[in-house]
Amino acid sequence: MDEAIAVLTPHLDRSWLLSVLVELTEGQNRDERVLELLAPKAERARRARGEERWNLEASNAQDLQAQVLERAGRVDEAVRVLGADIAADRFLVQNTLTTYAELLQRNGRIDELRELGIGEHAHVGLPYYARALEDHGRSDEAETVLRGFIAADEWDRFRWPLIELLGRQARFEEAIEVGRPTFDYHDACLLEGVIHLLAEAERFDDALAILDERDAEYIEEHASWFHTNRIGLLGEAGRYEEALAYAKTLPSDLYGLTSSSAWILEQSGRVEEALGLLRADADVEAWEAAALLVRHGRADEAIDSMPSIADLRAASRWG
Repeated sequence: MDEAIAVLTPHLDRSWLLSVLVELTEGQNRDERVLELLAPKAERARRARGEERWNLEASNAQDLQAQVLERAGRVDEAVRVLGADIAADRFLVQNTLTTYAELLQRNGRIDELRELGIGEHAHVGLPYYARALEDHGRSDEAETVLRGFIAADEWDRFRWPLIELLGRQARFEEAIEVGRPTFDYHDACLLEGVIHLLAEAERFDDALAILDERDAEYIEEHASWFHTNRIGLLGEAGRYEEALAYAKTLPSDLYGLTSSSAWILEQSGRVEEALGLLRADADVEAWEAAALLVRHGRADEAIDSMPSIADLRAASRWG
């Protein structure tokens, strides 16, 4: 372990290697040594914003410092140090706010979470504060806080945490209505998220009904997404023949249609038909048929059917 740390030490100005150091040393009784190495990197990150060095590579040093302090049992210190950095705007990236919110939530620090959640950093902190309230049996309070922010926010940044809360309470009709005002947005659209939420709850008819509310202009603009999701929902509901019949009404060159239809065939037990469909479409990557074979215990056949690395490289648009 000491040799591994020595290999990494000269390269810790690179954020991903700094993360490797922290990951590699977890549970290895090297936290104090890691903190020594992190300290100057974290200090440099604290100064970078004031010096307008926005492209500092190791901008994650403060996050990792808090992580190591926490795993070393020094939670109070982690909260104090990172909280002070955020209060003084001594950080570079939003991930630092997320790291702080997650640290507070994991350790039940609701007072600090409230300060983060309803202040200037509410766009990051509020969902964590609301979830912490919910986890402590204060769901009504969490809902009230979220609805208040939704009413005052013109960018619809707080609808999704409320939708998730309502979903956990099986209040799906209300969750749909919270998301509905965004369903035709180009940005901040929550349609896909709500559909997935309903599908996870096996409320496939509700999800299909929301899809089918889209007008012709929307469907034309989002043709591949709309049609493949509709096929997928029918399949998840076990309505395989209906899904295949619907697929046959669509243009054969629709992106994703072959893969979606093959998935339906596979789910209904028609594996050979699914393979034939994938292999017949020149636009489908070879790995899709191989993956299907592997899922059905035919790994040798999957390997044999794959083109060579040289063939793949030759066919690649990048050469």
